[in-house]
Parts: sequence; structure tokens; C-alpha cells
Amino acid sequence: MTDQLPSSLLPATLLTGFLGSGKTTLINYLLKHHHDEKIIIIENEFGPVNLDSELLNTSTDIQIVEMTNGCICCTVQGELTEALHQLHAQRASGELQFDRLIIETTGLADPAPIIQTFFIDDLIRLTIKLDAIITLVDAQHITQQLDEHRVAQSQIGFADRIIITKTDCIDDEQKSQVLNRINKINNKAQIFQAIKGEIPKSQWLDIHAFDLNDELNINQGFFVINPSKNQEVNFKSIPYAKPSNAWNDNICSYLFEAGELDLKKIGSFMESLVEQYGNDMLRYKGVLAIKDNEQRLIVQGVHKVVGFDYGSPWQDPAQKVSRLVVISRKLPFETLNEAFLKTVAN
Repeated sequence: MTDQLPSSLLPATLLTGFLGSGKTTLINYLLKHHHDEKIIIIENEFGPVNLDSELLNTSTDIQIVEMTNGCICCTVQGELTEALHQLHAQRASGELQFDRLIIETTGLADPAPIIQTFFIDDLIRLTIKLDAIITLVDAQHITQQLDEHRVAQSQIGFADRIIITKTDCIDDEQKSQVLNRINKINNKAQIFQAIKGEIPKSQWLDIHAFDLNDELNINQGFFVINPSKNQEVNFKSIPYAKPSNAWNDNICSYLFEAGELDLKKIGSFMESLVEQYGNDMLRYKGVLAIKDNEQRLIVQGVHKVVGFDYGSPWQDPAQKVSRLVVISRKLPFETLNEAFLKTVAN
């Protein structure tokens, strides 16, 4: 959605997850092991980052703290848009120096309004690039959280990558249930298992998740981080667990799949889909094959903010399959899938 903007945009990572999922632990691990990074960390809740700091500037809405390693912690009480405008002005004037943003949300926050800020506000859209949404999941308590708090589902649904914590506190059967439930809500996000925030920054920073690219992966497994072996990353398939009748999540993943499509018909379908159901569609991405066109058509959106672009050409005509993944609150999938199949070119 942002690949047409200049590459010099300041990258921003949105870090979300329910209370106690380990967001601050992850940030502390990053700061401890990467002293060369110039990062500004924006917190929209009061909570200490466990490093010695010196107060630089205070106002009623924004509190700036410089940490001992040169990074900056910013606590926002008021409007995030205004805080980002202020930080941009301070960076442009040379008052503050930083190369990336990490926004840590409160554990009870739905990330939707923050995400929309990056696409709606003109100054932010032209100066900051949302890199990815990273969601931390407390494996020990996520089942109860999903049952009791709708926002926990939303945090998982928006995610580009999911980092599962506290897996050392549950057994393999419980882990299988957790992985399957997460995958049912969001089967597009890659899932990582990490203990005490020990995960390479390359696995959650500079992901470029909002670029209009050709990648559309349906997740079939998870990645295990092994700190004792220099953070080796091993991929494991997700063990199948029969869905529990107790699961009543109102957010799940939908996969639309067909062959070559008629450009006008799929355009009308997407326009109608976004107009009618965009408010319920957290994330969606499609890599579509268009009749008489050698290039892939890429579509990606958040709610009613959607982008289209042509990607790389299909190497093999036999592989021209159109796939659209929608992570949404409950949709009339059968009806919509019938309409999607009607966009196939004659």
C-alpha cells in the first residue's frame, strides 16, 4: 500500500499484544543487544522501560525520555497524530535524532485507529512508513483472553507477524491448541515462538509488510528461536488439533481462490466487498491472475483503505491462480465466494 512512496520514509513498527504478553521485554532485549540503533519508542500507556534515563522535555501530552544507549522513549497521553507531528518537527530541526519508530500499544487497545493514522493523515503518510504490525501472544493465558476480550482477537487479526511467549509454561497439547486457534484467526501472519524476548531483530523489524509485493503465504507452521545456538531459527509445521466447540472467535481467515479473472469483474467485486464489509475487514491481500495480462495484480488493504498495483509476471501460465486472503469479522463467505467465482474470465 505504500510502495509508491519514497524509500527515505521513516520506518515504523506497531507492537501490540494483550496485557502481560511481553512487549516491554521484547523491546528491552532489542535495546540491550543493539546499542547502535537510534530508535524512538512511543508508549501510549505509562510503563517503565527498564533502562536508566534522563528527562529531556515534558508537556501535558507527550513525555520524552532519552535512554542511556541513545534511544528515546516517548509516552503519549493525548492524540497520537499530534505526537507524531511534534516528533517529526523535532527530528526535522535536529532537536531529536532517530532512524525508526516503535509504537507500543496498551494491552487493551484495538490497533485499528493507530494503523489508520498512517494512511489518513497527510503529513504522517508522506514522512513515515508503517513497516509491520507485530503481535505478542501470551501462550499461557491467550485462550482465556480470546474467550473474554474481543480486542485480543483484533490484535491477532491485524498482525503481520505473531510472536508467542511463555511457551515454556504449557505442554505440547496446549501449544498445539493455541497455535491452531491463532492460525484460524489469522493464517497469513508468520508465527514465531520465542522465550523472554530473545528473537533476532531481523524477524520483526524491516519486514516491509505493507509493500505491494507478490508474496501471499498461507501459514502452515511456526518458527522456533533457539538462543543457545546463536538464535538459530527452525521451522516446524503446526500440529493439527481438532477445533474446539468452545471457540467462538468472531474474527477468522477467509481464502478466495480461482483461476484467471476478468479485470472489470474483479474490480467491481472488490469495490463492492470493501464498500459493504470494509469496516469488518481487518487485513486483506490478494495476488490475482488477470486474463490476457502477464503480470500479477496485487491488492492489499486495511478496512476501507486499499491499494492495487501490478507485480512481477507469471513464470508459468499453469501457475496462474488467483488467491485473496481476508482476515475479517464474520462474513457471508459462501455468498461472497460465489460472487468471486463469477469474476473468472470466460
